[in-house]
Amino acid sequence: MFEERDDKEVCGMPKTHYFPEDRVHYVWDNEQEPVLTVEPGDTVVYHTREVSDGQIGPDSTVDVLDRLDWDSLYPLAGPVTMTDAEPGDILAVEVLDIHTAGWGWSAVLPGFGLLPEDFPDAYLKVFDLTNGDYTLFKDDIAIPIEPFFGTMGVSPSGPHKPVIMPPGPFGGNMDTRHITKGSVLYLPVQHAGALFSCGDAHAAQGDGEVCVTGIESPVYAALRFDLIKGRSIPAPQFQTPGPLTPLVDEAGWYATMGVNEDLMQAAKDSLRAMVEHISTTYGLEPVEAYVLASLVVDLKISEIVDQPNWIVSSYLPLAIFG
Repeated sequence: MFEERDDKEVCGMPKTHYFPEDRVHYVWDNEQEPVLTVEPGDTVVYHTREVSDGQIGPDSTVDVLDRLDWDSLYPLAGPVTMTDAEPGDILAVEVLDIHTAGWGWSAVLPGFGLLPEDFPDAYLKVFDLTNGDYTLFKDDIAIPIEPFFGTMGVSPSGPHKPVIMPPGPFGGNMDTRHITKGSVLYLPVQHAGALFSCGDAHAAQGDGEVCVTGIESPVYAALRFDLIKGRSIPAPQFQTPGPLTPLVDEAGWYATMGVNEDLMQAAKDSLRAMVEHISTTYGLEPVEAYVLASLVVDLKISEIVDQPNWIVSSYLPLAIFG
């Protein structure tokens, strides 16, 4: 799967480490003992759990959502400490490889998402990801598989132990789908050793993750670490290896706009219009259209300078149909 390296490599040469699958945590905690110690250039190979930590499986039905143990969500593999990392440095994390373990799920969780008032009922859909390149939402709707970690971050400083879900300047639950294979993530070190963790992997997701889930999946991944000394950044930054949407660009896009003096309301208006468009045009139930939007639709700020009204547009890739 990944090229193995001899554990007895010459001192000073990059090493490959294998992260133990049984070591996870559920809050950010800079008092945890690190599981692994890496040096610049080292690679860590992971097999991470999906976000429910095994509460949802390939054979689950929607009733499982009523029994979720919320304290066991977001199992993160970590922490990994970087030698000599200090606040004011940057931890660089390159995604060398990442692929799913063959299945995943998406759900509407009551009370969460961009339109919780429109979709108050639980919904669950399980996906077969064994094809590798695409998974079927319906017989005529194919979603490209482009895995990434929804959560990657360093441990924040201070005495608090925040839950995983909200992101912060340290990274965390960023759900940024372009930090996939070939990308490099730059994280501002907050605490000595950096204390990096990752998890919450997605096989697919649109920009916005509007129903609060992508295709949640266990994954295999290899990450290479580096340290940039003496340079600080205020929040995460990243670089991609090429075009942002190469698997769907050939067929164009359909977009709906939300225009409002409140940017969040503009996003809601844009998404409602997109759910209506998908539902009526492609014969999906509204909740199916909502979940599909979470997996493939990209929310973009189209205009934010012509006050008092701002525009958010929802972009639907037409390549997924037929």
